[in-house]
Amino acid sequence: MSIYVGNLSYSVTEEDLSKVFSEYGTVKRAQIPLDRETGRSRGFGFVEMESETDESAAIEALDGAEWMGRQMKVNKARPREEKSNYRSGGDNWGKGGSGGYSKY
Repeated sequence: MSIYVGNLSYSVTEEDLSKVFSEYGTVKRAQIPLDRETGRSRGFGFVEMESETDESAAIEALDGAEWMGRQMKVNKARPREEKSNYRSGGDNWGKGGSGGYSKY
């Protein structure tokens, strides 16, 4: 399982993230996705820890904690959702459905 870490300062590095989480157990991997166009941090990251016990301790201790001038959001990561041609809410965008907007 992976931990989602949101509302990070754009200056946080993967090494910084790993160091903070290592206070609660062994960090297997820390990742901060970068924006494709700018190469800059997107302001969130993911941390994988060695055990669920370590993950739970880190989540409990760090969710809402202030770090580098921001209040972190820390929780278990959810699986990535597939993208579709529909806007959230299922209003048939592009299909001419009632209330939707045709993209053509």
